[in-house]
Amino acid sequence: MLRQKILVIGGAGYIGSHVVKALLENNFAVTVYDNLSTGQEQNLFKDAEFIKGDILDVPALQKVMSKDFDAVVHLAAKKAVGESMENPQLYALNNLNGAVNICNAMVDNGVKNLVFSSTAAVFGTPKYVPVDENHPLEPMSFYGFTKLKMEELMHWYSQLKDFHYIALRYFNAVGYAADGSITGREKNPQNLLPIIMEVATGKRDKLLVFGNDYDTPDGTCVRDYVHVEDLASAHVAAICKLMTGTPSQAINLGTNKGTSVLEMIAAAERVSGRKINYEFAPRRAGDPAVIVATNAKAKQVLEWQPQYTDIDKIIQTTWNLEAK
Repeated sequence: MLRQKILVIGGAGYIGSHVVKALLENNFAVTVYDNLSTGQEQNLFKDAEFIKGDILDVPALQKVMSKDFDAVVHLAAKKAVGESMENPQLYALNNLNGAVNICNAMVDNGVKNLVFSSTAAVFGTPKYVPVDENHPLEPMSFYGFTKLKMEELMHWYSQLKDFHYIALRYFNAVGYAADGSITGREKNPQNLLPIIMEVATGKRDKLLVFGNDYDTPDGTCVRDYVHVEDLASAHVAAICKLMTGTPSQAINLGTNKGTSVLEMIAAAERVSGRKINYEFAPRRAGDPAVIVATNAKAKQVLEWQPQYTDIDKIIQTTWNLEAK
């Protein structure tokens, strides 16, 4: 039986490399398409073909898409919320134009299935928690806006063409491959855990905790942290479901469990055995107090269940890398 061929756009990045690993472990033939602007060569697997290319390069994208893929995974978007508010032109160009180029290249070359990396940022400030897929879509950042528009683009293409998609709305991605096979750290991390790790390893003097007066048990923001290997397994499940006729739709990926900033710091201190220096700073505009997902739909549609639910074990997979 021929191995099914998957194109992973952005497959040298943090989440992308874990998706490639999971696909290879499930016997897919994988091609990575990445411009290496944030992805790293050390995150490439020798068993996957690599093509250096950009999603804004239409001829290159059309050429790679002509290789008769069974499905595409699109992870090549700009993702820093703050940067998106300061430089919307960059996010419009990369996220919106890039998505149009990918979808057009797929339709032009008869590639029918797309798994898309979306985000909880499409919801904006939660009106209720846990957040389900029926929650209003009111993004508070330009980044979230671009992801929502990409979802809407795919929805229209699915109505008009032989085009099928699953948009996976990640909550807070954390952790690294437990077997240590992925070692490329994110460049200029914006997220909480990588910054905590930089404090633990002495690369940073202290962590700024933005706000300690939220309506939460300890006053700090609460988020749903989902391990990157669990995200990767959901992509494999989504590809398999699309190929067996599952309808196009958006699905939340989270753990149903919230962890506060101070709880994350305490867990990192337990795991690393090191003191994490931090100080409180004013709230950041647009930071909701609590964002937690319900993953009931993911369990039902994808038959997906997160394997990492203990925050100490999640942090351990990151500390194993940092402590080397």
